Amino acid sequence: MITSIIEMLQYDFIQRAIITGIAIAISAALLGTTIIPRRQSMLGDGLSHVAFGASAIAISLSFSPLYTALPCAIAASIIITKFANHKNTNSESLIAITSASALAIGTLIISISGSNIDLNAYLFGSILAVSQIDLIASLIVALVAVTCFIIFRKKIFAITIDNNFAKSIKINTDFYDLVISILCASIVVIGMKALGALLISSLLIFPVSTAIQFTKNFRQTCIASTVISCICLTIGFTLSYTYSTPSGACIVLVNLAAFILANVYRKI
Repeated sequence: MITSIIEMLQYDFIQRAIITGIAIAISAALLGTTIIPRRQSMLGDGLSHVAFGASAIAISLSFSPLYTALPCAIAASIIITKFANHKNTNSESLIAITSASALAIGTLIISISGSNIDLNAYLFGSILAVSQIDLIASLIVALVAVTCFIIFRKKIFAITIDNNFAKSIKINTDFYDLVISILCASIVVIGMKALGALLISSLLIFPVSTAIQFTKNFRQTCIASTVISCICLTIGFTLSYTYSTPSGACIVLVNLAAFILANVYRKI
């Protein structure tokens, strides 16, 4: 394993891919600590499908997929979060409807436009295809996410556990919901190129689900989930390089293995 890591780090494009992947993993793990307790686990899945649909429209019109998908995903994230805070709204159903509709629209537009697009690249991703712009964007989002969770940890924890309680103690919940929505949409759009629309949501769910098996508070969960996410991404990427298998699938399966081991550890 160590030999494979040393060998692959000799290439510039692999160095760029790993740094981008780790930045995405850190951001996604932190955001996962706030969306999972709020029962919005499938938010990443819904946003990735919105980004896929927006990218399909952009490509068919010869626009930039990134600059088109990002505002669409942010808008969708804000709308879903806004509706989710109403007690009469089923947020999971709303996310499922948005997800399926966006994926169907994207697939239909690609089919009608006749564009020569590799659907697998968008649905399953290719971490080796990340560009310098993707690297810079992922580092910026990771820096903002880490900074927000360090400075506003207590306030984010309050709105995560009970939004109404947070309002009662004069926390501007709308502002923090907006920040989390923008960060979540940004990391999904950036990460979609690396892991694909169908797999990026796993980075929001698996590391946190694994961490909560043995952590005792919000701070520990934030730290443990980011460490687990980075380790799983590095191992998955190394296995992908060693055995020439899809990187996104390997990363997800390593996360699954970590989740199973954490459950076994808790029961023991």
